[in-house]
Amino acid sequence: QVQLVESGGGLVRAGDSLRLSCAASGGTFRPYAMGWVRQAPGKEREIVAHIAWSGSSTWYSDSVKGRFIISKNNAKNTVFLQMNSLKPEDTAVYFCAADVDLGAEYDYWGQGTQVTVSS
Repeated sequence: QVQLVESGGGLVRAGDSLRLSCAASGGTFRPYAMGWVRQAPGKEREIVAHIAWSGSSTWYSDSVKGRFIISKNNAKNTVFLQMNSLKPEDTAVYFCAADVDLGAEYDYWGQGTQVTVSS
C-alpha cells in the first residue's frame, strides 16, 4: 500500500518562501504523475501543480504560476513544491497526491500539511 507523507508546512509572512516535500513509501511506487493540491477553509480543493513522473512535464494553476515550482527525485520517490512570494491567499492545507492509473482523479493522497501566510 502506497503512503504519501508531506512535510515542510508552517507559518510564514507574505513574501516569504517555503518548500514542501512529499515522500512516497510502501510497495512498488511507479506513478504516472504527482501533484500538489490545496484546500483553504470554505473552498474547494484546487490542484496547484502537477508533474509527470517520467520526463519533466509540469503544469501549474494560474494562481501560482511564476511563483511555485514543482520538482521531483525519482530515485527517492519524492516530490517537492517550492513556494515563493507567498501571499495570504495561499493559506491552505496542502496535499500531495499520486496518479497511478492515468485516471481522472488522483489515487493516493497524503495527510496534508498546513501552510499559513500572514499579511
